[in-house]
Amino acid sequence: MEYISAFDMLKIGIGPSSSHTLGPWRAAEAFIKELKTQNILDKIIHIQVDLYGSLSLTGKGHATDLAVMLGLSGADPEFIPVESIDVVISAINKNKQLYLANKFFIDFNPSRDIIFNKNFLPFHANGLTFTAKGASQSYTSTFYSVGGGFITKEETAQKEQEECYEIINTFPYPIDSANDLLKYCFQTGKKISEIVYENEKSVRNEEEIHNELLRIWHTMLECIYIGCHTEGILPGGLKVRRRAYDIHKKLIGVVPYDSPTSWIESIKMTSSSFRDTLKWVSCFSLAVNEVNASLGRVVTAPTNGSAGVIPSVILYYLTIENHQATNIQIKQFLLTAGVIGSLFKKHATISAAMGGCQAEIGVSSAMAAGALCEVMGGTPEQALIAAEIAMEHHLGLTCDPIGGLVQIPCIERNAMGAIKAINAAELALETDPRNAKVPLDKVIHTMWETAQDMNTKYKETSEGGLAVAVNIADC
Repeated sequence: MEYISAFDMLKIGIGPSSSHTLGPWRAAEAFIKELKTQNILDKIIHIQVDLYGSLSLTGKGHATDLAVMLGLSGADPEFIPVESIDVVISAINKNKQLYLANKFFIDFNPSRDIIFNKNFLPFHANGLTFTAKGASQSYTSTFYSVGGGFITKEETAQKEQEECYEIINTFPYPIDSANDLLKYCFQTGKKISEIVYENEKSVRNEEEIHNELLRIWHTMLECIYIGCHTEGILPGGLKVRRRAYDIHKKLIGVVPYDSPTSWIESIKMTSSSFRDTLKWVSCFSLAVNEVNASLGRVVTAPTNGSAGVIPSVILYYLTIENHQATNIQIKQFLLTAGVIGSLFKKHATISAAMGGCQAEIGVSSAMAAGALCEVMGGTPEQALIAAEIAMEHHLGLTCDPIGGLVQIPCIERNAMGAIKAINAAELALETDPRNAKVPLDKVIHTMWETAQDMNTKYKETSEGGLAVAVNIADC
């Protein structure tokens, strides 16, 4: 049994991809720590990075090479000023030097020292190996980016699981399945979010939980706000025009506001017709993923490629569904979403390189559906039914990004995932749990089986589907 916190499922980082950008960035940071542990960091004069499998096939479009350089430079994806990213990368490319661990310069030529190997390593589709050389010694370490910004090493994976098992036994409510979650809810009369909150208190104090949940939400809100107020063309060569700006301009009209907080109040004053609601939800989700595609700061929820679903559904709830909602409901939403996502992480995958887009948009939609159902008054059973409905209707969804970029069809898929989440929550609220036929645990198992059966070319390789039917030249 593995403990995965809500804060593990909702990480703050830089786009465009959690598995191909944030994961490799964290791997580079981990490699620097290993060099320090080995007491050889100050002796290093050269580093080579080998990217394998999906990291190699779509690494350019996902900025994997940039992430590795930023990680080796000592930058933190959670706090680095977004505007400084181009400055750091441009300096490395121009000077052919890397400021290793933010301590000293070494020679580094990205075109020579970052190698894209198309072959796959056996352990996972997203592998990368760092080789550091000194005057008389070398050190090599291989990491795997397993989705959602999580990284692991093959030789330590089993040890990590054992350590998680020891930790989880200290929790009041150890959760390994949706069935466990329901059992605790029945026994205690608590909501899903309340069960999760009690577990989180085992590793953090209440003030830390409160502050971190709101920091996550404020990052999401700022991301939506930036996306709705930024026009132009997305980087990468596909010449994709940002659409959130234009949609937002038409919807908001002349209602005044001067901050993200007052903006929420202004949205409440606009039309809430069915068509306009669809447009608002789509606008919110497009905004997030346009920021993500531009190497902006987002919250992996549970991945960068699916980062727009949960924020857009929360904002839908605040601006359309419940004008009296407060931070209490926002925290409730995030805790519920986090534990639902953790069940997929434990028993299936949240990596598109392992499971296709069902592992990203499907999981994010399930997380949002279950959380929305709870804050709208659904029972724990209905919340898990909502999550099941959302995933059931994403089963088999492939990952086939054109040009290896997290743009087409990725950005629109967030809008569709958000709408499905809202619909799934409404269906669940009208469902008597005694009549439900498919439990969430079963659909998680089915998703993993589907992932294993899926052809590799549909798993974030840009070698199948839209990625070959449409190419950059066509755009």
